[in-house]
Amino acid sequence: MTSRERVLAAINHKEPDRVAVDFGGHRSSGIMAIAYARLKKYLGITSGDIYVYDIPQQLAVVEPEVLDHFHIDVIELGRGFGLEKEYWKEWELPDGTPCKIPVHINLVKENGDWYACSDDGTRIATQPKGSLYFDQIYFPLLGVKDLKSIDFDAAFEKSMWNKLSNPPAPLGYDSEGLQKLKEGAKKLRETTDRAIVGLFGGNLHEIPQFLFRADNWFMMLASEPEKTHHFLDQLVEYHLNNLEKYLSAVGEYIDVIQFGDDLGMQTGPQISKKMYDTFLKPRHSILWNQAKKLAKVKVMLHCCGGVYPLMPSFIEAGLDIINPVQTTCKDMEAERLKREFGKDMVFWGGGCNTRDVLGVGTPQQIAEDVRERVRILAPGGGFVFQQIHNIMANVPPENIEAMFQAIHTA
Repeated sequence: MTSRERVLAAINHKEPDRVAVDFGGHRSSGIMAIAYARLKKYLGITSGDIYVYDIPQQLAVVEPEVLDHFHIDVIELGRGFGLEKEYWKEWELPDGTPCKIPVHINLVKENGDWYACSDDGTRIATQPKGSLYFDQIYFPLLGVKDLKSIDFDAAFEKSMWNKLSNPPAPLGYDSEGLQKLKEGAKKLRETTDRAIVGLFGGNLHEIPQFLFRADNWFMMLASEPEKTHHFLDQLVEYHLNNLEKYLSAVGEYIDVIQFGDDLGMQTGPQISKKMYDTFLKPRHSILWNQAKKLAKVKVMLHCCGGVYPLMPSFIEAGLDIINPVQTTCKDMEAERLKREFGKDMVFWGGGCNTRDVLGVGTPQQIAEDVRERVRILAPGGGFVFQQIHNIMANVPPENIEAMFQAIHTA
């Protein structure tokens, strides 16, 4: 099988010739740039630079040599963009490693702390000295009372997760941007046999947290249902408009479209199933099913945490794939998920315990962890391997190699 055929078999619940593997195919299956620099050195790869495409999480572009070395079957649509040298500028990682970041991202340093700014200079995020990440510090709709007609584009200009976007950003959804999107997607499709994941977003639960601040959003959900419905209706309309434009440009060139909404905690869902079914499920269903009408794609949801009680609702709403399958959370054991939902849901993740094993275990312990998880999740298809979320900065390169090698000996 080609890589694309392998992934398509897996997401259609057919067992491929070997386990399909993702590494860097989306922003929760990648690797922090500090760890990536060490990995390249370990593998003896001296070509290229360290490209940090995701500033908040400090994620590196995983280069073709590394993808080939680990027999990776997936690539993110963004790898078809930002290829020109003039797209990147010099920066430095927290450990002093030289790297490059997108030139359109405005960073300033003051007293050892980094700040990310909007176009008008508003400081929207910070990476304090000694920190590995950027944290949001500005919430554009904080204190805004009139939500009758929200200008989401203006709000996103000052929202960290929206403003600090990665390739193909800063392309927009105007005619010129859509044309470039289409050209880049077409070229990538023609030059790879890997399955392509297009990151759309379409977040419903997270965006209001980015705009109002998380505490205010949870209070709004609990105490102001009419206001919440009105806000979400506007957000869905905004997403639907962009979804149609996005898929008109890239729909024929991608295999999976990814939406996002972290709904889980370590101990279970952030909100009750009743609240999810009332506010989010109908709107997720609209977005996910519209994507399938517009293009021949499978729908993936990035959703961290323990969401076992919500899984039936996800399936009923039309979801095909979930990542990163955080099996260390309450009721999220791999056996339980596979047994109860394996016929209807694709598990894109859950392949290695990043919290308790990958960063601290021996290569042998990592191999044992991977083999056991593959044994549970792979039979009958419906599984694409990735570790549980991104590889953190402290993970030794030999542990990363042990993880990927173990997949093929499971």
